[in-house]
Amino acid sequence: MRQYTGNRIGLAIVGGTLAGLGAYAWLRGHDRLSGLPSHTKILPAQASHALATEPWLLWALALALLLLSLSALRWLLLCLGWGRRGARNGTGTAMLYVGLKGVEGLARAGVRVGQDGIHVALSCPAATDVGAVVSKLDNDIVGKIRREVYDDETPTLVRLHVRR
Repeated sequence: MRQYTGNRIGLAIVGGTLAGLGAYAWLRGHDRLSGLPSHTKILPAQASHALATEPWLLWALALALLLLSLSALRWLLLCLGWGRRGARNGTGTAMLYVGLKGVEGLARAGVRVGQDGIHVALSCPAATDVGAVVSKLDNDIVGKIRREVYDDETPTLVRLHVRR
Protein backbone atom coordinates (compact mmCIF):
# COMPACT_ATOMS: atom_id res chain seq x y z
CA MET A 1 0.00 0.00 0.00
CA ARG A 2 2.95 2.35 0.50
CA GLN A 3 3.71 2.62 -3.21
CA TYR A 4 0.19 3.84 -3.95
CA THR A 5 0.46 6.53 -1.28
CA GLY A 6 3.83 7.64 -2.63
CA ASN A 7 2.48 7.78 -6.17
CA ARG A 8 -0.53 9.80 -5.09
CA ILE A 9 1.56 12.26 -3.10
CA GLY A 10 4.07 12.61 -5.94
CA LEU A 11 1.35 13.08 -8.55
CA ALA A 12 -0.40 15.63 -6.32
CA ILE A 13 2.81 17.65 -5.89
CA VAL A 14 3.69 17.56 -9.58
CA GLY A 15 0.10 18.25 -10.64
CA GLY A 16 -0.30 21.14 -8.20
CA THR A 17 2.96 22.71 -9.32
CA LEU A 18 2.05 22.43 -12.99
CA ALA A 19 -1.46 23.75 -12.38
CA GLY A 20 -0.04 26.73 -10.46
CA LEU A 21 2.49 27.52 -13.19
CA GLY A 22 -0.18 27.15 -15.86
CA ALA A 23 -2.55 29.48 -14.00
CA TYR A 24 0.24 32.03 -13.57
CA ALA A 25 1.15 31.87 -17.26
CA TRP A 26 -2.49 32.22 -18.30
CA LEU A 27 -3.11 35.16 -15.97
CA ARG A 28 0.16 36.78 -17.07
CA GLY A 29 -0.69 36.32 -20.75
CA HIS A 30 -4.12 37.93 -20.34
CA ASP A 31 -2.86 40.84 -18.19
CA ARG A 32 -4.99 39.84 -15.21
CA LEU A 33 -2.31 40.08 -12.52
CA SER A 34 -2.76 43.23 -10.51
CA GLY A 35 0.25 45.37 -9.80
CA LEU A 36 2.19 44.38 -12.94
CA PRO A 37 2.30 46.56 -16.03
CA SER A 38 1.45 44.71 -19.23
CA HIS A 39 4.94 45.04 -20.77
CA THR A 40 7.12 44.11 -17.79
CA LYS A 41 9.71 41.40 -18.13
CA ILE A 42 9.13 38.09 -16.42
CA LEU A 43 12.76 37.59 -15.41
CA PRO A 44 14.80 40.10 -13.42
CA ALA A 45 17.38 42.14 -15.36
CA GLN A 46 20.36 40.17 -13.96
CA ALA A 47 18.85 36.83 -14.96
CA SER A 48 17.97 37.97 -18.48
CA HIS A 49 21.48 39.41 -18.93
CA ALA A 50 23.08 36.13 -17.74
CA LEU A 51 20.93 34.14 -20.17
CA ALA A 52 21.80 36.49 -23.04
CA THR A 53 25.55 36.22 -22.45
CA GLU A 54 25.64 32.46 -21.76
CA PRO A 55 23.38 30.63 -24.25
CA TRP A 56 24.37 27.18 -22.94
CA LEU A 57 22.25 27.83 -19.82
CA LEU A 58 19.08 27.67 -21.92
CA TRP A 59 20.25 24.44 -23.55
CA ALA A 60 21.01 22.94 -20.15
CA LEU A 61 17.58 24.00 -18.92
CA ALA A 62 15.95 22.48 -22.00
CA LEU A 63 17.85 19.22 -21.47
CA ALA A 64 16.89 19.10 -17.79
CA LEU A 65 13.22 19.69 -18.63
CA LEU A 66 13.35 17.01 -21.33
CA LEU A 67 14.82 14.49 -18.87
CA LEU A 68 12.21 15.46 -16.30
CA SER A 69 9.38 14.98 -18.78
CA LEU A 70 10.73 11.59 -19.90
CA SER A 71 11.02 10.38 -16.31
CA ALA A 72 7.49 11.62 -15.59
CA LEU A 73 6.23 9.77 -18.68
CA ARG A 74 7.97 6.58 -17.54
CA TRP A 75 6.48 6.98 -14.08
CA LEU A 76 3.00 7.41 -15.55
CA LEU A 77 3.33 4.39 -17.82
CA LEU A 78 4.55 2.21 -14.95
CA CYS A 79 1.68 3.38 -12.76
CA LEU A 80 -0.77 2.48 -15.50
CA GLY A 81 0.72 -1.01 -15.76
CA TRP A 82 2.40 -0.61 -19.14
CA GLY A 83 4.59 -3.58 -20.01
CA ARG A 84 2.97 -6.01 -17.64
CA ARG A 85 1.73 -9.18 -19.18
CA GLY A 86 -1.65 -10.58 -18.32
CA ALA A 87 -4.06 -9.82 -15.55
CA ARG A 88 -3.63 -10.45 -11.85
CA ASN A 89 -5.22 -13.57 -10.51
CA GLY A 90 -6.23 -13.40 -6.87
CA THR A 91 -7.00 -17.11 -6.57
CA GLY A 92 -3.56 -18.08 -7.85
CA THR A 93 -1.85 -15.54 -5.61
CA ALA A 94 -3.75 -16.79 -2.57
CA MET A 95 -2.80 -20.39 -3.41
CA LEU A 96 0.83 -19.33 -3.77
CA TYR A 97 0.85 -17.64 -0.35
CA VAL A 98 -0.85 -20.64 1.28
CA GLY A 99 1.64 -23.04 -0.29
CA LEU A 100 4.60 -20.94 0.86
CA LYS A 101 3.27 -19.98 4.29
CA GLY A 102 6.32 -21.48 6.01
CA VAL A 103 8.78 -19.26 4.11
CA GLU A 104 10.01 -16.38 6.27
CA GLY A 105 10.42 -12.95 4.74
CA LEU A 106 8.44 -13.52 1.55
CA ALA A 107 8.01 -9.94 0.38
CA ARG A 108 6.22 -10.09 -2.93
CA ALA A 109 4.38 -12.85 -4.63
CA GLY A 110 1.92 -12.67 -7.46
CA VAL A 111 0.29 -14.67 -10.21
CA ARG A 112 -0.67 -13.22 -13.59
CA VAL A 113 -2.56 -14.96 -16.35
CA GLY A 114 -1.89 -13.87 -19.92
CA GLN A 115 -2.14 -15.10 -23.48
CA ASP A 116 1.25 -16.79 -23.27
CA GLY A 117 0.52 -18.62 -20.00
CA ILE A 118 0.82 -18.11 -16.29
CA HIS A 119 3.50 -15.89 -14.74
CA VAL A 120 4.45 -16.47 -11.11
CA ALA A 121 6.75 -13.94 -9.41
CA LEU A 122 8.35 -14.33 -5.97
CA SER A 123 10.74 -12.20 -3.96
CA CYS A 124 12.48 -13.50 -0.84
CA PRO A 125 15.54 -12.59 1.26
CA ALA A 126 18.96 -14.19 0.82
CA ALA A 127 18.62 -16.10 4.11
CA THR A 128 15.76 -18.17 2.67
CA ASP A 129 16.45 -21.77 1.68
CA VAL A 130 16.00 -21.31 -2.07
CA GLY A 131 16.23 -25.04 -2.75
CA ALA A 132 13.28 -25.74 -0.45
CA VAL A 133 11.23 -22.97 -2.08
CA VAL A 134 11.98 -24.26 -5.57
CA SER A 135 11.17 -27.86 -4.61
CA LYS A 136 7.85 -26.74 -3.07
CA LEU A 137 7.04 -24.79 -6.20
CA ASP A 138 8.06 -27.62 -8.50
CA ASN A 139 6.37 -30.44 -6.63
CA ASP A 140 2.92 -29.18 -5.86
CA ILE A 141 2.26 -25.42 -5.79
CA VAL A 142 2.67 -24.60 -9.48
CA GLY A 143 0.64 -27.66 -10.50
CA LYS A 144 -2.21 -26.69 -8.18
CA ILE A 145 -2.18 -23.13 -9.46
CA ARG A 146 -2.25 -24.38 -13.07
CA ARG A 147 -5.21 -26.69 -12.41
CA GLU A 148 -7.17 -24.04 -10.52
CA VAL A 149 -6.49 -21.08 -12.78
CA TYR A 150 -6.40 -22.60 -16.26
CA ASP A 151 -5.45 -26.22 -17.03
CA ASP A 152 -2.54 -28.65 -16.60
CA GLU A 153 -1.02 -27.95 -20.02
CA THR A 154 -0.67 -24.20 -19.56
CA PRO A 155 2.93 -22.99 -19.85
CA THR A 156 4.09 -21.40 -16.61
CA LEU A 157 7.00 -19.08 -15.99
CA VAL A 158 8.24 -18.76 -12.40
CA ARG A 159 10.57 -15.91 -11.48
CA LEU A 160 12.29 -16.11 -8.12
CA HIS A 161 14.10 -12.95 -7.02
CA VAL A 162 16.49 -13.30 -4.09
CA ARG A 163 17.15 -10.00 -2.30
CA ARG A 164 20.47 -9.20 -0.69
